[in-house]
Amino acid sequence: MSEPKPPTPTPGDTYKGWLFKWTNYIKGYQRRWFVLSNGLLSYYRTQAEMGHTCRGTINLATANIAVEDSCNFVISNGGAQTYHLKASSEVERQRWITALELAKAKAVRMQAESDDSGDDCPAVPPTPGQGGGCRNSEIQSTLRTLNNKVEDLTTCNDLIVKHGSALQRSLSELEAIRVGGDMGEKIRQVTERATLFRITSNAMINACRDFLSLAQNHSKRWQKALQTERDQRIRLEETLEQLAKQHNHLERAFRGATVLPPSFSNPALASKGGVSGKGDASDEDDDNEFFDAMEDPAEFITVPADPKYHRRSGSNISGISSETGMDDQSFDELSLASNPESPQPLELEPVRQRRTRIPDKPNYYLNLWSIMKNCIGKELSKIPMPVNFNEPLSMLQRLSEDLEYYELLDKAAKCQSSLEQMCYVAAFTVSSYSTTVHRTGKPFNPLLGETFELDRLSECGYRSLCEQVSHHPPAAAHHAVSEKGWTLRQEITLASKFRGKYLSIMPLGSIQCLFDKSNNHYSWKKVTTTVHNIIVGKLWIDQSGEIDVVNHRTGDRCHLKFAPYSYFSRDVPRKVTGVVTDKDGKAHYVLSGTWDEKMEFSRVMQSSKGENGTEGKQRTVYQTLKAKEIWKKNPLPEGAENMYYFSSLALTLNEPEEGVAPTDSRRRPDQRLMEDGRWDEANAEKQRLEEKQRTSRREREREAVKAASSPEEADAQETGTEASEVSDESKYLLTVKV
Repeated sequence: MSEPKPPTPTPGDTYKGWLFKWTNYIKGYQRRWFVLSNGLLSYYRTQAEMGHTCRGTINLATANIAVEDSCNFVISNGGAQTYHLKASSEVERQRWITALELAKAKAVRMQAESDDSGDDCPAVPPTPGQGGGCRNSEIQSTLRTLNNKVEDLTTCNDLIVKHGSALQRSLSELEAIRVGGDMGEKIRQVTERATLFRITSNAMINACRDFLSLAQNHSKRWQKALQTERDQRIRLEETLEQLAKQHNHLERAFRGATVLPPSFSNPALASKGGVSGKGDASDEDDDNEFFDAMEDPAEFITVPADPKYHRRSGSNISGISSETGMDDQSFDELSLASNPESPQPLELEPVRQRRTRIPDKPNYYLNLWSIMKNCIGKELSKIPMPVNFNEPLSMLQRLSEDLEYYELLDKAAKCQSSLEQMCYVAAFTVSSYSTTVHRTGKPFNPLLGETFELDRLSECGYRSLCEQVSHHPPAAAHHAVSEKGWTLRQEITLASKFRGKYLSIMPLGSIQCLFDKSNNHYSWKKVTTTVHNIIVGKLWIDQSGEIDVVNHRTGDRCHLKFAPYSYFSRDVPRKVTGVVTDKDGKAHYVLSGTWDEKMEFSRVMQSSKGENGTEGKQRTVYQTLKAKEIWKKNPLPEGAENMYYFSSLALTLNEPEEGVAPTDSRRRPDQRLMEDGRWDEANAEKQRLEEKQRTSRREREREAVKAASSPEEADAQETGTEASEVSDESKYLLTVKV
């Protein structure tokens, strides 16, 4: 769904990536693959064409590079060739401009002069991955010198072996002969061979010394040059990205810039030359690949704060309270340093080794359409599903997975500031969706009265208990308590609809989090989960909607927005943004990131109102300090793609344990059979349990009716109950966290 982030351009590198190239007024911009190498910019329709068909090339040594607006730029070599190009974002455009300018400067320099050292070298184009012809020549010369030294060492080694053996033989012969006429001759031979051995050894020692000195000198020189290049690249990347973002934010905030179709957003296009002035003949027959579209305006904009805020300490700044005016430090430094209760060393206890693998998922084929074609528009609790669409976990275990990043609540419990604590709670809220991105299997619907206990007191300091408290409609209750001073509880029921191409799941109920030390009480609800490509294509999951995390004691609030995926959006997929405000509505922190990767926070130093957006809404501009990471997703275990994409915690949830309740989800036979790969037996056992539960439910309803009504009314209500009896298959939860 997203393009990989291109590498940062560095001098001498080959730079590649997708850009939109203007073809003509009928087809507009078309997506092309551009390659910048050896001072030449070439483009192809696809990456596959690189080996045989180049659609056009322009020499940067004589080209002029001009920027039109936030995403557009033009490359021309004096009229013969002109490329009107468009990047996907302003940051991406700036990366290309930087790479093009570096390549142009390199090409001009290589044609006009030698390298900085003044040595003569041929004016050849730079080789990809190296710093130009002169630098390449110098490296090749050094390598040849080192190779010659190695050959000298090899020759000396052979001579030492040869002369050493001859000297040994002469000494042996000298010991064996008797005193006589041959004595003088033998002594002379020994003396000659000893002299040759000494000379060869000295040569070996000198060659080793030269080789070592040469290698050390060049090693230091290359390491220093490499480190310098790395430092410059990092500084350049940070500076360019910061400038590009700041320019874009300021332009949108104070000039009311919006994303419009080309005829509105760029009036200059209407006044440009004919088709031949912009397009190439090779592009006229292409299919349409790109369309401009309206984007939803952002509710707020963030820009870097004035540097003066970075130099000030914890005193009040322009009315900002001390808890938000501190210098730019991490949350851990702020919270833990101010916490008078430092953790005491605990006596170490042996920790149970949890399993890290489960049996691989079998590859069984099942025609989904044959099951779903008669279910369009129905409530999904009325659709029976085989275990082929499940994963070997129950809904109660999936609820317990919310605690995978319990450390966020542990850190929140140590915070002295309620606003800082709100940031951790908001990050915990987002983290609960991180396991859903690849988890397209639905969990088992718990039976009425089914429980799941997750005891991690000795390992993580918390204990969790879930129970299925209602059968129709399905509802579950979850309660977790931590030794670190927090309590989490939630009651969840679901509403869902299958619409043929996608499935929407709307969670009902709220989540409460309480902290013992501060008595802060937080509550929030969950967003809508949508599963796409139900019938055709690869399943993928999206989270969309808004969450308000409210502190009922202080009135603080965090408004989180989960942006739905859009093909035409320039934002990163799965984006989440949020603002933490106090009871008066004053913003103190800004949160940003993605629900499947990480979240960052920035402290707000100043806010102002920008001009109206596309819908007439006035957007707020926040000046913030540098963003800090507050949460990052843990990597999946090795081989997770064969284990239902389970996380490390999920792999342990269905692990058999001693002493759990008879109603615990780990004891479900159908779920255990599915985990072991025995799906046919699991399907039969699942149907048996469901039928048993239906029978039990009907019996309870009959008894309740008889106890509360007259015999005539009881018969009428029983008839209505039996007529409305439906399958008790759970809601089709193809996601994790609802």
